[in-house]
Amino acid sequence: MENYTKLKELVASIEADADKFFNNGNSAAGTRVRKGLQEIKTLAQDIRNEVTEKKNSGK
Repeated sequence: MENYTKLKELVASIEADADKFFNNGNSAAGTRVRKGLQEIKTLAQDIRNEVTEKKNSGK
């Protein structure tokens, strides 16, 4: 559950940069958004692995 909380915080943290990129055309903010999305992808995979491990350990 700890990783899920981190995931929600990470999504919230890139919101301002996403707004700067999409509404103002700030390319540096776009780079930060892409970096944040990569971190989200990695964290989401970790959560998937935890869920699978917990699900399979119950059998």
